[in-house]
Parts: sequence; structure tokens; C-alpha cells
Amino acid sequence: MSDETKSNAPGAEPKPEAGGPESSQDAARLAAEVDTLQGQIADLTDRLLRAHAEMDNIRKRAEREREETAKYAISKFARDVVTVADNFERAIQAVPAGAAEADNALKSLVDGVSMTEREFLNVLERNGVRRVNPKGEAFNPHLHQAMMEMQNSEVAPGTILEVFQPGYVIEDRVLRPAMVIVAKGGPKAPKAAPSDATDGGQDTTPPPGNDNSV
Repeated sequence: MSDETKSNAPGAEPKPEAGGPESSQDAARLAAEVDTLQGQIADLTDRLLRAHAEMDNIRKRAEREREETAKYAISKFARDVVTVADNFERAIQAVPAGAAEADNALKSLVDGVSMTEREFLNVLERNGVRRVNPKGEAFNPHLHQAMMEMQNSEVAPGTILEVFQPGYVIEDRVLRPAMVIVAKGGPKAPKAAPSDATDGGQDTTPPPGNDNSV
């Protein structure tokens, strides 16, 4: 029996014509499914990239916090022990000028205290703690605390004339501001370049309770 005869036989289902309505509907349905899948792939890809970026940010933040913890872990301890260095300096300054040269025992004592002070400061520096003794430097409100102003026409305004108490920094943070006397009057001060030791990218707001205005 020929194909034409079979197709015309009773009960035989007619074949859909190529390019007919059903073929167009199938193509449209498949195109819609492809668009849906592509949209889902784009959405999942975007979520994956966001998740990777978030994980990278978390890793970097954890590394930064670990580094800061290692650098500043001794801050509270250092803030307490720097007063020992203050006592060494007070002991040396308490000896009247010329008294040590007139008394060998006193001179040996002063030399011993001076050596101990130097070694103590060296130990602090090896652990990231550095003394700030800014006499003759320009006043920096992030490093210094102005106790008073003094008229002095021989230096630029804002020059530190005396240091009541040295300050200390740990790495790039202020541990304790230096207490100073600042000059007013005199020639105009030259513009100073920003200091790297003032903030190091950290918050440079003066410690609360300190009057740093000059």
C-alpha cells in the first residue's frame, strides 16, 4: 500500500503540515523556556559573583582586624607602663645642675637611671611604642595637647616652646598626647606637610576631654 493510500485510510491521523500552527506554537514555547532559563542562569551567576565578593570582603576585613589586633593589643598595657618612663625622667631632672659632677656617687646613680631609661624606651620602641618630645616643632592637635599659650615674637605662631609631659604613639595611633606650651605672635608659620604619624588612615579626632585648641 502506498504512503498516500495509508494516509487516506480510514482512522489514520493526519500528519501536521510543516510550518503549521502547532509547529509555530512549539517554537514559541521553546523560545520562552530558553529565555526563562537564560534569565535564571544570569540571576544565579549574579548571586554567585556577589557571594564571592562578600566572602572576599569578609576575608580582607578579618585579615585587617587580625593585623590591628596584633599591632595594638598592648595599647592598654603600654598606656600604663609609659608612666614608668615619666618617673625616670623626673628622677633625672630632680638632680640640681652640677650636683652630679660634684658627687661621684650621685653621678653614678644619675648615669644608672639614665641608662635604665634609655633601655626602657628601646624596649618600648621594639614593641611599636615611641616617645613624642616635640619641643621646637609645630603644634599638631592630633599629637599634642596645648596647656597654655606664651607670647614669643622670635618663633612662628604655633611653635612648641616647652613640653610639660612627653607624649607616646603606638604604631600610627596616639597613645598619649604630649602636654605643651605653644607660642603666639612672631612671623607667619610656613605650611607644614601632613605627618604620617598623626592618623595612619585611622580616626584622628583628639582624645575626648583634651582641650587642644590654641
